Amino acid sequence: MANLMAKSPCEGLLPVEFDGVVLRELSMATVTSITPFKGQEKKASKALEAALGLLMPNANWAAENEGARAIWFGQGRILLIGADAPEALNGCAAMTDQSDAWIMIQLEGPASRDVLARLVPIDFRRSAFELEQTARTMLQHMSVSITRVGDDAFQIMAFRSMAATCVHELKIAMKVVAARDTY
Repeated sequence: MANLMAKSPCEGLLPVEFDGVVLRELSMATVTSITPFKGQEKKASKALEAALGLLMPNANWAAENEGARAIWFGQGRILLIGADAPEALNGCAAMTDQSDAWIMIQLEGPASRDVLARLVPIDFRRSAFELEQTARTMLQHMSVSITRVGDDAFQIMAFRSMAATCVHELKIAMKVVAARDTY
């Protein structure tokens, strides 16, 4: 009989570092997609706030409180990461467990914006992409979510099936940016 072992999506791929820019995998214990039913948005937001101290984030924003993070994930949809969905959401929102569907990695370091600029069609300057701002976008040919979580730190989420490709593309861009700075 086969002996199956659970592995993280980026096992053996991360962490990597080039010239002060680090790419590492983040742990995602619980991820829940939450979509309030029509007319139930305020009730769902109040339930989330009462249970976790989080408001439903507006479009292109995220919110964090005590390890729980709510990320805007499309029209009328958020992802709740790091906490169980409150029971009070039952009846006012559709919820699905997404814990095994995504990878979450963090790119950080002084040249992290330069790395992203090679792969993503978004302006990541501090004045254009603020702390806790998020975007659903493309990284090369992959659909991703990118949230600015620190001064020079970005949380990137991609489909689990694209883990190796996502890491590969980011590593190549990291190497190019590091090589550029050596000349």
